[in-house]
Amino acid sequence: MPTRKISLTQWILISMVVGVAVGVLFPAESQHLKVVSNIFLRLIKCLLVPLVFGTLVVGIAGHADDLKTVGRLAFKSIVYFEIVTTLALLVGLAAVNFTRPGVGVILPPRDSSVAKPPAEKITLAGIMERAVPKSFFEAAAANDVLQVVCFAILFAIALAQLPAGAHRHTMVAFCESLTEVMFKFVGVVMKFAPLGIGAAMAYAVGHSGLAVLVGLAKLVLTLYGALIAFCLLVLLPVALWARIPVVKFLKAIRDPAILAFTTTSSDAALPDAMKRMIAFGVPKRIVSFVMPLGYSFNLDGSTLYLAVASVFVAQAAGVELSVGQQVAMMLTLMLTSKGMAGIPRASQVILAGTLVTFDLPLEGVVLIISVDELMDMARTTVNLAGNCLATAVMARWEGELSSPEETVAP
Repeated sequence: MPTRKISLTQWILISMVVGVAVGVLFPAESQHLKVVSNIFLRLIKCLLVPLVFGTLVVGIAGHADDLKTVGRLAFKSIVYFEIVTTLALLVGLAAVNFTRPGVGVILPPRDSSVAKPPAEKITLAGIMERAVPKSFFEAAAANDVLQVVCFAILFAIALAQLPAGAHRHTMVAFCESLTEVMFKFVGVVMKFAPLGIGAAMAYAVGHSGLAVLVGLAKLVLTLYGALIAFCLLVLLPVALWARIPVVKFLKAIRDPAILAFTTTSSDAALPDAMKRMIAFGVPKRIVSFVMPLGYSFNLDGSTLYLAVASVFVAQAAGVELSVGQQVAMMLTLMLTSKGMAGIPRASQVILAGTLVTFDLPLEGVVLIISVDELMDMARTTVNLAGNCLATAVMARWEGELSSPEETVAP
């Protein structure tokens, strides 16, 4: 009698359970497993730049005879991103004002020895300057996706302006070959996903303990509730409006979502998510353009988190923000959240900058850091789901969404 093969998803779920058990039973020893999860994340991140560069160049230069189509896709994508992230901010503000998790919370003293993230004010000029690389190789070495996207778009536009001949054909063919190799690379690296994810879970549980929610449970539950509400009230209606088969879509993003949740890394889930959305029926040119762009401008979960965290700090500090002040804060977050890509500890930096702008105490950031990893799991997963959905919506909008393959999972 043939035995049933255990799928990658099942192995990942098994590794999560084993990781939690190891973290609970052997908290000290589990800290040594951090190196395993770090190696896995390094394997994922080392393929980001060639994959993003190759797919973007092919997506634009491969359609050099119809650059208007690329421009139309870019315009539609930006409009979609702005609408969805604005709704994410509104859901976050509504949730934090309803539950008021900061009321009664005591902020750490001002002389706290805990290091705080940078608190410089975030400006539009700074974001625009950060988006443009001064060196492609420096951006690639830093895995700065936003700068790589900027360079790749300009490179592809320049390539598209070459006459249809050997030079353009050779470069496009090279990028196509590079893309295909990197997708195979993704498949190889994902074989190690259960090991890396199990180690990450063991380290996180052993480091923070299961009781990490005590004292800040209301904030964490508020964020999780707001993210669930956002998915049900915004993402689900968008999927139904665009006639996206929801069940098949969820199956397609299942493994990348688990990877994003357990590693708290959008970068780690990006390559596999791109591969699976192509298998889902989204044309490669749309996936290669919309997904990297979305990771710079459509971080729904992180944007919602910033709204919740900012008002939480105000509540903890005893500062009552008027409706006008909260609207002004929302507009500020709409601007600054677009600069998250490529910033180390991005959410904490943006949050600190927002608090400085509205004269709120930075000690609130120190308090939030204690449970930030738990919140990061949820917001990173929503970031992934939102960007995967964006590619499917754009494909439907362009009239190019085909039927998913029978087997999306490897």
